[in-house]
Amino acid sequence: MNLSERKKGILSAVVELYVKTAEPVGSKAVVEALGSALSSATVRSEMSELESMGLLEQPHTSAGRIPTSPGYRVYVNELMRNQSISNDDAIVVNNALDGKLITRPYMLDEVGHLTSRLTKYPAYAMAGVTGMMSIARFDFINVDSYTFIIVALLNNDTVKNKLVHLTTPYNPAILPKLSAIFNASFTGIPENKITASLINATERAVGDTGGIVAIIAGFVIELLVEVKALGARVSGAVNLLDHPEYKDVRKAQQIIRYLSDTNELKKLPAPLETGEVKITIGSENLANELKDSSVVAVKYDAGGDTQGLIGIIGPTRMDYSKIASHLSYIAQGLSLLLSGAGAYHAGLYANADKPRDEDFNKEHIHAGHTKNNVGDDDFGED
Repeated sequence: MNLSERKKGILSAVVELYVKTAEPVGSKAVVEALGSALSSATVRSEMSELESMGLLEQPHTSAGRIPTSPGYRVYVNELMRNQSISNDDAIVVNNALDGKLITRPYMLDEVGHLTSRLTKYPAYAMAGVTGMMSIARFDFINVDSYTFIIVALLNNDTVKNKLVHLTTPYNPAILPKLSAIFNASFTGIPENKITASLINATERAVGDTGGIVAIIAGFVIELLVEVKALGARVSGAVNLLDHPEYKDVRKAQQIIRYLSDTNELKKLPAPLETGEVKITIGSENLANELKDSSVVAVKYDAGGDTQGLIGIIGPTRMDYSKIASHLSYIAQGLSLLLSGAGAYHAGLYANADKPRDEDFNKEHIHAGHTKNNVGDDDFGED
């Protein structure tokens, strides 16, 4: 949007004052914030024009103005100044990572808790496999005439096994045949390629009349679906109640219920690239529950074919630059810790208060409606 420098300055002042006070901003406050020779009358006139452009709105007659979702978007894309994470907050993150407080078994819970603690907003953390998962090798081990073990080596070098108990005895001589055909026909393919016709053909090839092939195939399908599943955790939902926008408990409950639905969380817009920050503001959100809220998210590399994502949900009235710098900092540390790119240590981001344009700048922000349609790149979806 083509705005004059004067309008840009006034819009920026309104956004930043409203973020601080949660109160509609009047012309006098803008004049004081800008410290310029502009008169209140001039500022009122410019604010009126910004309102007619859909960037500001007047919630009540004779009240000041507040930003609209498009107003916040212009601010984020064009006017927002970069912030660096404070040294105190950097120490909290460094201690969590370097002190091994972030551990793989409980990683999502711990990452979500850390993010919520620093941002004071509800935070969500996700992780999932991004590439195709398949079986690289099968082995079948006889236990007795009713029992055998399936051993499956996945293409990410993970080994899974299952102890199978049959209701009728079977001939162990079938196991070498099963091993040969499963290693020939069931390796290197995703779960959607394991079809009924492939299972039937395999049963005929090995002479299976007891349903053993179907049992093995079912295990493989469940395993591949499971390892690709996107885990999700939410922390700090109660933080919503600390913000005046959610004084209406019913409004807060609506979002808390939304956050409790893992399937809904997986539909949230996500960045395309690791380290990229995606900000989705108010009406840009597809979910009705989030029309008055904003979502800020960033991806991190969790090692191998796994990617993680951390994000926060809060009112449109938030310090987007500060939130983005916090999420970027946490994500960068997690990528180093989990991807094996290098040893993480507490001194990695020394002097965090100094400007670090290489760590976070507006080029890393993916505006939901500028290059892509909002919601068309849901995390984990092809």
